[in-house]
Amino acid sequence: MATIRIPPVLRPAVGGQREITGSGDSVGEILRGVVEEHPDTQAQLFGADGELNRYVNVYLNDEDVRVLDGLDTAVGEGDTLVILPAMAGG
Repeated sequence: MATIRIPPVLRPAVGGQREITGSGDSVGEILRGVVEEHPDTQAQLFGADGELNRYVNVYLNDEDVRVLDGLDTAVGEGDTLVILPAMAGG
């Protein structure tokens, strides 16, 4: 099981939890499992093309998955995924 840290903006969609656990061999499998269990996260995590939403950054043990293998990045037992929505402002 991997630990998934949930940002404040997504917590209402996962019952207010700061962290949840997920299973899967890749980042994509784990995040799709999150969406399956918490459907309100779909639009926040994934674009219409099924790829990671461009306004969401996902880190696996402090490494941006976009510079690794994206959704195909392998996840091991005890790894941590952090979801960080991009913030805009001036």
